[in-house]
Amino acid sequence: MHRSAPRLARILACATVPVVLVAGCSSGSGKDKKDSESSSRPASPSASPSVAAAKFSQLPDVCSSLSGKTIGDLVPKAQNKKGKALPSADTNSSASCLWNGLDGFKYRSLSVSLKLFHSDAGLGSGDKRAGEYAAQQASKAATAGAVKDPKTGKAAGIGDEATTVSTKEKKDGDDFRNQTVVARTANVVVTVEYDGAGYETAKAPDAAGLLKDAKSAAKEVVGSVAKGAQGTA
Repeated sequence: MHRSAPRLARILACATVPVVLVAGCSSGSGKDKKDSESSSRPASPSASPSVAAAKFSQLPDVCSSLSGKTIGDLVPKAQNKKGKALPSADTNSSASCLWNGLDGFKYRSLSVSLKLFHSDAGLGSGDKRAGEYAAQQASKAATAGAVKDPKTGKAAGIGDEATTVSTKEKKDGDDFRNQTVVARTANVVVTVEYDGAGYETAKAPDAAGLLKDAKSAAKEVVGSVAKGAQGTA
């Protein structure tokens, strides 16, 4: 009895060791498993950047953006009162129309160009892209060809923002006065170019008068965009 009691105690003590180890291993193993699952779980994808939807999804007929009366007033004796549509790969995103005519020795040329920009997550909203293009158009008008004395200003009440550019130019010995109005209405850019010259004994046209007419035409075109090009881009 004296020899068996200590032996029994040793057996019981040893028997409890695996239980403790197993319990400890079981607890650690569960934690490691959770950590492993957590690290292997794919991260949630970040939300894609979003931009505001553009206001306009299409352009109106550019040659119909000005009334017959306006054409008659700005381009007397126009060769084609309905205008000449200039080539475009996609008239729903970019379109231009030209009118010109000679009334006696008074020459006038009027062009209207429209450019539409869609909203793009990578490039920005249609309004932002249109604003950048409008700035480029104004800069181009002030530096194109052999123009001189460029004068740039802002015009209120024409779309969301508008810039005017006035220049002078001599072609074949004749003095030209050029007026450009670049206006942005939401995601569409309107560019109106109105040029005039006096041939032979006719005097060069009044620059201020040409600019006034160019701004009036730009405002009318902006109104045509609002009436004929609404949608969601």
